[in-house]
Amino acid sequence: MSTATAAATATAAATTAELEARIRQAPEKFRVMTGDRPTGPLHLGHYFGTLHNRVRLQELGVDVFVIIADYQVLTDRDVADRLGEYMEGMLLDYLAVGIDPARSTVFNHSAVPALNQLMLPFLSLVSVAELNRNPTVKDEIAHSRQSAVSGLMFTYPVHQAADILFCKGNLVPVGQDQLPHLEVTRTVARRFNERYGAVFPEPDALLSDAPLLFGTDGTKMSKSRGNSIPLGADADETARLIKGAKTDAERHITYDPENRPGVSSLVLLAALCSGREPHAVAEEIGGGGAAALKRTVTEAVNSRMAPIRARRAEYARDMGYVRSVLRAGNERANEFATATLDEVRGVMGM
Repeated sequence: MSTATAAATATAAATTAELEARIRQAPEKFRVMTGDRPTGPLHLGHYFGTLHNRVRLQELGVDVFVIIADYQVLTDRDVADRLGEYMEGMLLDYLAVGIDPARSTVFNHSAVPALNQLMLPFLSLVSVAELNRNPTVKDEIAHSRQSAVSGLMFTYPVHQAADILFCKGNLVPVGQDQLPHLEVTRTVARRFNERYGAVFPEPDALLSDAPLLFGTDGTKMSKSRGNSIPLGADADETARLIKGAKTDAERHITYDPENRPGVSSLVLLAALCSGREPHAVAEEIGGGGAAALKRTVTEAVNSRMAPIRARRAEYARDMGYVRSVLRAGNERANEFATATLDEVRGVMGM
């Protein structure tokens, strides 16, 4: 980690502590903007990393906007494969984990044209050199599936700025790796306000302390790597995936993320699902080896996911309602985006 990155992370962590206190005192003053790309099924990493936090903020009374970023699927792919299937699966997962459409707004990119039109004035506020220096974009380009970098990939942070600012979001839950993207949004908001007049808030980062869960192959759990445990998996599939997870040759189970990442990630998953400390879980398994560890993890995951699976199955029996949730969310998002675009045109003299 560079010195600049470490400093930015430390600042965000300090700000996050202050923000959490303010959220508890006056949740109605905050609007959160967050979301996912529909590139595959959501998994346990998403659940513990972001989904449960969205529900927490919603329950506190924060106005939560959740975007299904269908246009951004194309940032690192030539085509948007299985888009309808993944979007419906994502909606089912959102509802199953507790996203309440009466208190949160779920919408998708392509249904809100005024949001995407904000990219044009926003792009005029940043330089090519600034976009080229963005470390998150550099990393995404390095891992891109495309043979050449598309313009959408290059301008991805500005598109995210439009996502956040169209509804005047002032709070964005992010991981450490997303801080450079949010800084672009803050820069865009600040420069727009300086040039044309005060329209946008400079959103704050709510730094996530989400645990890093490894997938079944011992690397970061990811939709694109095929190593995840989907939220939509049933108990048998979950057991099969956990049984095939990578561990190591040492029989005694310990929680040591640095030296035993595969084993420790499984221990952590069991701990998260059962509400216990990882070291206590590892100590209980002790010399039981990988087989006992995987049994413990399977039982914990299936127990934690059982009510979520039941709700998901119930919603899946009424896809008409599920689609209506997205239609209603799109209507509300369009109202915000149209009003913001009108305001932008007004202060720009257009």
